[in-house]
This record gives sequence, structure tokens and C-alpha cells, in this order.
Amino acid sequence: MATLTTIGFDADDTLWHNERNFRLTEERFTDLLADYSDKDNLTERLLAAERRNLRLYGYGVKGFTLSMIETAIEVTEGKAPASVIGEILEAGRTMLSHPVEPLPHVEETLQALKGSFRLVLITKGDLFDQERKVAESGLGDHFDAVEIVPEKTAETYRTLFARHGDGPGRAMMVGNSLKSDVVPALDAGSHGVHVPYEITWALEHADIPAGRDRFHQVAHLGELQALLFRLV
Repeated sequence: MATLTTIGFDADDTLWHNERNFRLTEERFTDLLADYSDKDNLTERLLAAERRNLRLYGYGVKGFTLSMIETAIEVTEGKAPASVIGEILEAGRTMLSHPVEPLPHVEETLQALKGSFRLVLITKGDLFDQERKVAESGLGDHFDAVEIVPEKTAETYRTLFARHGDGPGRAMMVGNSLKSDVVPALDAGSHGVHVPYEITWALEHADIPAGRDRFHQVAHLGELQALLFRLV
């Protein structure tokens, strides 16, 4: 494709499972505190803590764990047992060592595209954890570059697609999050491809960017090559 030279890929819930691990841990958290509050209230309070703490802790397991501890202290009015705090810390450690499970169609799609396009992995979150997941996934060698960023904005994509390609106008970003992967890439002038995942974190919800000619959606990564052929 003469006009498209660079493809960026999100990592979590685009290349491998991630969000379901957070939701399973959240269920464990609400069970731990069931004597102090109902599940809906705990979930709401935890989400509020995550939203409040993003600017301080950023994205990822460590910030999530700190937000769970903060919520536990709040809902128990400072009386959270040490055993509960210990269980929360253990849940966080478990998440940080959870095996990486690539999603279907990922390996073959990356293999097929490598060499025809510059492939860039663009992910946000904790540096150590994201580096671990890239290494354990076995997918790192497919990429010409890996970028772990604190946030994904239009300026992020302008900068990275200029650094690793021919600018955002000749680039495509592929990911499961409309808010982080697709809309800011479109705003930067790139193509944005939405690959829905089974679960979307509440803070990543966004409306479909209807009417934007560089917006695309596929059911899974196995459909990406066909999309690229249609765009030639």
C-alpha cells in the first residue's frame, strides 16, 4: 500500500488478554469486603479511586492495587484488617505474574504484515509490567519498535508515527479502545481500526466516531489484512 507505511498496535486486549484479569481481581476484592459494603457500592468506590489516582499512579496493576487499598480503608473507615490489606497486595502480585495469553489471529497477522509495513507496538501502563508482557508473549520480534507511554493522545501518535514512520497521515493505529487507540489516532490524521474486546474498562468507554472516513472496525485481527487490501 503506497500511502500506508506504518501500523501501530495496542497491546492489552488487542494482542493478549488483560482486562478480564482486572475484573477477576475486582471480584476477589469485593468478596474480601463483603462484610463492610455491597458489591455495587464497592465497585463504584473503586472506580472513583482509579479515576482520581490516574494522574498520580498512571495505568496498570500497581495503580489498581493502590486504589483497592485506598478504597478498602475508606469503606471500613480506617478499620480494614491487616489480613485484608495483605490479600489485596497478594492479588496485585498475582496479576503482575499472570501468564500472558495472546488472542486468536495475532501471531499469523503480525507475521503476514512484517516486512511490508513498519510495525510499532504502542502501549500504556507500568513500564516493568508491560516490558514483561511483551517478553513473555513472544511477539516482540515482530515489531520494529516498542513504545510504552503514560497516555495516548493525538500528540502521542503524531510524535511516534513521525519517529518510526512517515508521519501520522501514512499510519494506522489498531486497538480495542476507542478512547485511547482509535479517536486520538484519527485526530492525529491516521487511520484508526477498532478491534472490540469482550470487556471494556469503564474509563475507556467512548462513542463510535461515526462519519470519519479513516475509522474502521474489524471483528478480530484476522480481518485486518482484508481491510488493508480494501484500502489499496
